[in-house]
Amino acid sequence: MSVQTITEETLFELLDTYPKDRRYALPAMQDMQKQFGYVPREGLEALAEHLECPLSGMYSIATFYKAISLEPKGKHIIKVCDGTACHVRGSVNLIDSIDRTLGIGPGETTKDGEFSLELVNCLGACALAPVMVVDDIYHSKVTPDTLPGILEETT
Repeated sequence: MSVQTITEETLFELLDTYPKDRRYALPAMQDMQKQFGYVPREGLEALAEHLECPLSGMYSIATFYKAISLEPKGKHIIKVCDGTACHVRGSVNLIDSIDRTLGIGPGETTKDGEFSLELVNCLGACALAPVMVVDDIYHSKVTPDTLPGILEETT
């Protein structure tokens, strides 16, 4: 994922593509996240100003949706499924192994900014459980033993 530097100019360019209507708040946040890797505070402030609504309203929207992040994400996003099939087949062990290997738990990013870990309810690949997605690449039947190889391939 290639992210752009946050500047006033890039924010205004992005927001100028949207009408001044509050119903465009979420799509604008999604575009910010795509462009910057997260929704920065200055982005929420600029959006609130653009839509002429309170900043608290923008925070309400941003914090309601789990897909919106107010914190920078790592260069590589790891998503571990913890749905029923994956949970039963050992996703908890996989999460523990990621914590031991990278020093991060769900919702955290490594200090070097390389990896972020997200826990998801379902990745829609129950027959392949436990499933882990790294940078949109699915890995099936992942175990603590196969995890280091997957992470090594990623960097």
